[in-house]
Amino acid sequence: MKKISVLFLIFISTFSVNAQTKVGDATLPNTVTFGGESLVINGAGIREKFFFDIYAGGLYLQKKSTNAASIAKADETMAIKLDILSGMMSREKMAGALRDGFKKATNGNTAPLKDKIEKFIGFIKDEIEVGQVYDIVYEKGKGSIIYKDGKEKGYIPGMDFKTALFNIWLGNKPADKGLKNEMLGK
Repeated sequence: MKKISVLFLIFISTFSVNAQTKVGDATLPNTVTFGGESLVINGAGIREKFFFDIYAGGLYLQKKSTNAASIAKADETMAIKLDILSGMMSREKMAGALRDGFKKATNGNTAPLKDKIEKFIGFIKDEIEVGQVYDIVYEKGKGSIIYKDGKEKGYIPGMDFKTALFNIWLGNKPADKGLKNEMLGK
């Protein structure tokens, strides 16, 4: 009986470890649920700047894919999880990075999305701290939602906004090419 108990504990420990993905100093879950949809981790990596790990990022989809353009345009629930690793990421730097990301994702044509972009950035009201987790989620039928540590901060409807938002990480001019490839599982 003792041997069976030990084997059971080893099995449970192994399963628990495999239910997560270690990315730098962050541990991301292999599955998440948003809007009643179960999503699996497609890939994950680190956003680096000047040799500093800024955040661990994971892409979550209903079904794994390596096609960035199809993912960004898909009208289905998906998420990007950002686990903050550095105190270098402040609210102001995140706002600037998002504005720059939208500019690159739209080839400089942010005018049609200007109000939506500013409203979305406005959802990040508090200072960003190491260990916080931001989920950027597109929920089919609702829109692009931002969560901070599991609490919804607001959302923006529209596929035009969703496509531009996900192209910050997955587009032709992503925030970090290495992170894009890692999120795509390449």
